[in-house]
Amino acid sequence: MRWTLVFLMAAALSLPAANRKNLEISFIDTEGGQATLLVTPSGESLLVDAGWPGNNGRDADRIISAAKKAGLTKIDYLLVTHYHLDHVGGVPDLAAKFPVGTVIDHGANIETGRGADALNAGYQKVLAAGTKRLTVKPGDVLPLKDLRVEVVTANGERIPKALKGGGQKNAVCATEKRRDDDPSENARSIGVLMTFGKFRFVDLGDLTWNKELDAACPEHLIGPIDLFITTHHGLDQSNSASMVHGLHPRVAIMNNGARKGGSPAAWSIISASPGLQDLWQIHYAVAGGKDHNVAEDRIANPEEKCQGVGLEVSATKGGSFTVTNPRNGFNKSYKP
Repeated sequence: MRWTLVFLMAAALSLPAANRKNLEISFIDTEGGQATLLVTPSGESLLVDAGWPGNNGRDADRIISAAKKAGLTKIDYLLVTHYHLDHVGGVPDLAAKFPVGTVIDHGANIETGRGADALNAGYQKVLAAGTKRLTVKPGDVLPLKDLRVEVVTANGERIPKALKGGGQKNAVCATEKRRDDDPSENARSIGVLMTFGKFRFVDLGDLTWNKELDAACPEHLIGPIDLFITTHHGLDQSNSASMVHGLHPRVAIMNNGARKGGSPAAWSIISASPGLQDLWQIHYAVAGGKDHNVAEDRIANPEEKCQGVGLEVSATKGGSFTVTNPRNGFNKSYKP
């Protein structure tokens, strides 16, 4: 009887993703890069970016660990928000170790030079090895079954009209000025709204200030959401109040590194967002000091020399969700 019980417990722990009811999101620590893994109840997977290259395959290994923990044997879709080292650089490392079905991008890389050429060569090698490619534009909807993923921005353009739930007049726009245009790949980031029942989650990659204003002013084209991953790692080149406050997130996750992102100015805008219940951080931001970091229980990595812990979110179709810090087991649930 005892061994039968052990067997049944082990089987329960290895239940396939198809038996789950929630959307599971893993915010993987790439130490200042980005890699966010979403797994639907049917076991379909979407990875947003793949972190940095090198570091003995550190980021690829962390992504694979999260994927295996979720019961995956492959990544169905890998969305590359833009062609910068901390987002697309880890794609070749990941694809060499773990199957990737389709990569999604905004089209050609507009940047040139040795670094950009090397990134492009590595990316093209992955495609040449047989990985499918899907190029998207604003207004496109990704071909996932349980999760609606709408492209809001891509290749420097934005959706021409508000999404369902958006369209609100944005009073904050009157107080914020445009800045010098950003000619880099950041401004061409793919931004997406992900909807799971009543749960809404936004990821805008590294979209910069003026492009945020284009999508947030004079009407906010996205509208209120539940969960927001801070744009551009929480740097103040992004995260305008027009965008963030118009999103009206209930919870924000800052995917910063110890010495990248988490800018005090951006941290202050995000923290002051109307209706925000909590901000969580992947790392303690050294530049922020005690006044611009959240309480330690909501920080995955409080020390600069860290174990690479991420944050996890489990969301229901009803709109409730729970954020968990695996480092200390602390979690908090948010009602619809």
